[in-house]
Amino acid sequence: MPRVVFTASLQRHLDCPEREVTAGTVRSALQEVFEAQPRLRDYILDDQGHLRRHVFVFVDGRRVRDGVTLSEPVDETSEVYVMQALTGG
Repeated sequence: MPRVVFTASLQRHLDCPEREVTAGTVRSALQEVFEAQPRLRDYILDDQGHLRRHVFVFVDGRRVRDGVTLSEPVDETSEVYVMQALTGG
């Protein structure tokens, strides 16, 4: 089963443990996580359902390029990492 992992920077704000999902795309993997943890959605997606500007998703080490559709496929052994970019000086 694909595995979704949230980095520590997101876990500081909400409880978002690693989770196995039954999904075929990044969007469906995230949706399954949001069903269990609805508050997490607002940290990851904007009000139009697009990936927030400072959030990055990687599937098997490759950055997801389309933050609108999130249609990149995930397979049985995929690892999906969700991270929030840290900014500041």
